[in-house]
Amino acid sequence: MPYTTVLFDADGTLLDFSRSEDEAVRATMLFAGVQPDDEKVATYSRINDGLWKMLERGEIEKSVLLYRRFELFCEHYGYGGVDARAMAREYMEQLSQRGYLLDGARELLDALYGKVRMYIVTNGVEFIQRRRYAHSGLEKYFDGLFISDELGFEKPDPRYFECVESKIENFSAKDTIVVGDSLTSDIAGGINYGIDTCWYNPKGEDAPTEMRDRITYTVSSYEEIYDLIT
Repeated sequence: MPYTTVLFDADGTLLDFSRSEDEAVRATMLFAGVQPDDEKVATYSRINDGLWKMLERGEIEKSVLLYRRFELFCEHYGYGGVDARAMAREYMEQLSQRGYLLDGARELLDALYGKVRMYIVTNGVEFIQRRRYAHSGLEKYFDGLFISDELGFEKPDPRYFECVESKIENFSAKDTIVVGDSLTSDIAGGINYGIDTCWYNPKGEDAPTEMRDRITYTVSSYEEIYDLIT
């Protein structure tokens, strides 16, 4: 069905977070006197992903997550003399400078622009996401940017979407769709709030059995996103 309002996740859906993270982590390691390599970057990413899943479940505060990931990284490698909190500050600064669009994202947004209202819904740190948003050139396409830091709640918490609804004029749940790559934040959040969902799944992963029948659409390309929205 056609939609009038689209809530786009940012990282992994439109923005190439993997590239941004890789570059920022390597720069942060050099800052701390640690020689970066693929294995260390992968270890950091695994630790970070685990903590963000804990945040989505309400098991850790974001303020703790932001430095705890580097503490765990240093503990893993036995870097007792490295200042993990200084690494955390440097990483956030480095990440804020990197906002890269995924291949095909700009073409999708160009095609949708003017046909539907589009908003960004993202978990993250306010100054990081706003800088990356500006760096990527996304601003001209979107009618609003909703960052969990500013709203006070994280996806998939229904209160996050309550805040989003309150800020969108003439919001209609039946005419709105959430598009995102994360089952645990974007898709679970849309399902919890009663909004249609589009799981952007370019890797062809399998959804858990308990979610499979609750996802409105599963797509693997931007072309499919365009077709179902319009």
